[in-house]
Amino acid sequence: MSLEIADERLAQQIRFLVEMDKLKTVLRRTFVIGTDRYENSAEHSWQLPLAAMILSEYADVPFDLCRVLKMLLVHDIIEIDAGDTYCYDEQGALDKQEREGRAAERIFGLLPADQAVEIKGLWAEFEAGATPEAGMANAVDRLMPLLHNYYTQGRSWQDHGIHSDQVFERNSRVGEASETLGALVQAIVEDAVARGYLAPSRRPSQVAKEKGLPFGSEKP
Repeated sequence: MSLEIADERLAQQIRFLVEMDKLKTVLRRTFVIGTDRYENSAEHSWQLPLAAMILSEYADVPFDLCRVLKMLLVHDIIEIDAGDTYCYDEQGALDKQEREGRAAERIFGLLPADQAVEIKGLWAEFEAGATPEAGMANAVDRLMPLLHNYYTQGRSWQDHGIHSDQVFERNSRVGEASETLGALVQAIVEDAVARGYLAPSRRPSQVAKEKGLPFGSEKP
């Protein structure tokens, strides 16, 4: 079915908005709290701007909240084509940049040229993570899945064999944007380990044992 719209700019904008509906079908690896179903990327992309608005007071440096909200609304649009790459998937990370780059060209290219440049710029800024706005956006992008995992008793962590070192590394960006939120991450991870939601740090002796190597042979 094709809607005839005489104004080409408006037609491009409507095509883009209709395309965005596909984001609702992209499943992530975090569970919706209190349910047995995965969260989708559209839900995630709604919740993050809300989180940024609520938690903005804890940022260590001033930032443009409006820009952060825009960034978060568009940061996962590329997943329509590229899919959601699980943050602990080392194999999937190998071609992630290539897949997402192709997706950005196609999807943002549906828009009028000026809007395509603006939105692609917001996406690229988020990916680079170099500005105060991108720092805060990346912080909430990590914090919310951490909360999902904690309040679902570590279900996704356990399904994928994740341990605390991985979670600390993944969430280090939170502390870079906010000392307060970084301390919250520390407390959540420690409590998750104590409650058995999350496996503790894997020490060299554990890794060596898993690989059938003599103790001390695994490099840290």
